[in-house]
Amino acid sequence: MKKIRYRAVFNRKKQLRSDGKGLVQIEAYLERCRMYVSTHIYIYSTQWDDAKREICCHPHAEELNWMIAERMTELEGKEIALWKSGRNISLRALREEVKNGSVPQFLPFMASEIEKGRIRESTRENRYTTYFLLKEFCEELAFDELTPGFISKFEAWLVSRGYHTNTVGKHLTHLRIYINAAIVRGLMSEEDNPFHKRRISHRPFAHTHLTPFELEKLERLAVPPKQQHLRHALDAFLFCCYTGLRYSDFVQLTAANIQRGANHTWINTESQKTGASISLPIDLLFEGKALALLDKYAEGVDAFFRLPSNSTVDKRLQSIAQHAGIRKHFSFHSARHTNATLLLMQGVNVTTVQRLLGHKNVKTTMNYCEVINQTIIKELKKCRKR
Repeated sequence: MKKIRYRAVFNRKKQLRSDGKGLVQIEAYLERCRMYVSTHIYIYSTQWDDAKREICCHPHAEELNWMIAERMTELEGKEIALWKSGRNISLRALREEVKNGSVPQFLPFMASEIEKGRIRESTRENRYTTYFLLKEFCEELAFDELTPGFISKFEAWLVSRGYHTNTVGKHLTHLRIYINAAIVRGLMSEEDNPFHKRRISHRPFAHTHLTPFELEKLERLAVPPKQQHLRHALDAFLFCCYTGLRYSDFVQLTAANIQRGANHTWINTESQKTGASISLPIDLLFEGKALALLDKYAEGVDAFFRLPSNSTVDKRLQSIAQHAGIRKHFSFHSARHTNATLLLMQGVNVTTVQRLLGHKNVKTTMNYCEVINQTIIKELKKCRKR
């Protein structure tokens, strides 16, 4: 029996998109002929290992490679179906099976929209997290399966996984974005919108920050030798506690963003979220602890700024919290809240904190003052009860 051979190929036509990304396809080879099937996955050239024929150096490399392998398995299944039905094995027959046997699927559409969307890379990574959760919940999802009942089941599944109300709301909001995109492109009708008249629940957001005592616990934590990936995540988190940088700003840094002058060492960058310029004299902030971390990674400072996905780092921080005996639930973004809160507690002027954090509006910075006031009231009430 003739057997079709499959392999993954990257940027076959040698044509990158305007954002510098190329398409990953599956090549089917038989009797010196080839056909190509799109995976709807676009990556940078540096994220492709041509020798291994797989994605590397990508925050979601494992999941994306799994998707490619799954697509190959699907093609092989169609080939076996041809053989069992007694039909001649050919690329033309396989192409017909791919074309005629496919029901319009939502997940490939969503992945394609995420990739080609004009959004920040941090936003893209965030929406990919929703995509992979949705794919874990159901491996295939036709457009006509997107019903109010499906949304309710997906929401319940997220809750069963331990996700909090606002996190569940975030994933449902992402899903709604791409359902609306499908409606705009005529793949679904407005009447079939499962979010019609459905309200996504959110709780008022409270800033989570670490106290000086909790921060000191993390600074003194001895990470087990076999868990150095936790050491990297912890040092990156502490660096952002001392600088106030967001995850998206931290991972965009390179050695070029560090200017060592005669008197001070500065980090000069631009906020990925707002576009505001940020200049931080890190030798003056928190006794130069951020500078000490840079010196620790002096031989590979660019590698220090490279982290896995935000969600992966957040999971590592939960392990770190357990090792340190901190019961408070905090994420990587809590480093920014910690920085702002501690600076204000130290008496730094609110407008100075605004400039350090890159806030466009001082009202955003004033929210941290409100957090401090509420903490003071809470502590005073405790004293009164005693």
